[in-house]
Amino acid sequence: MRNKLTSLLLGLGLAGSAMLATSGSAQAHGYTDSPVSRQQLCGNGTVRNCGQIQWEPPSVEGPKGFPARGPGDGHICSGGIGRFSELDDPRGGKWPTTKLTAGQNHTFVWRITARHATTDFRYYITKDGWDPTKPLTRADLDPQPFLSVPFGGRQPGSTVTHDGVLPRKTGQHIILGVWTIADTGNAFYACSDVRF
Repeated sequence: MRNKLTSLLLGLGLAGSAMLATSGSAQAHGYTDSPVSRQQLCGNGTVRNCGQIQWEPPSVEGPKGFPARGPGDGHICSGGIGRFSELDDPRGGKWPTTKLTAGQNHTFVWRITARHATTDFRYYITKDGWDPTKPLTRADLDPQPFLSVPFGGRQPGSTVTHDGVLPRKTGQHIILGVWTIADTGNAFYACSDVRF
């Protein structure tokens, strides 16, 4: 009887630890809706053959600290999550693009399906001359974000908007949105294909 009770308590303790270990990442989810992200294009059916991301567009969560840390090169758009690797596939440079005007103001929109304390939102863009037929790497991006929005640990609402001036670019680019969570080791990643 004593062994059964000990086993039961040990099992409950392990289950509780597992729940605590995973609950931090399960509380926050989101993606960019403007410009539309790859995961949103898969989720709304605009792009087919997307694998599991079509059912989980707000779940591209990977390690925070980008660009020094975070998902590895070639796996940035998926947040380094193997089951979402379709987001890293450049599809021959043929992802649908959002048309933008360089140097103009744009309202960036995040859809938040589960709120979490937030450090900041940052937006990076590819360098001129990058190759849209290859998976995204850090070397493809301008090293500094063109827009940073500090959030001071506050929780965002279900829709978050940021106004910012678009960089002076021409042609096709990727805008990488990074939503950094304050109280976990993770951030959310969203790649949006755009054309200036």
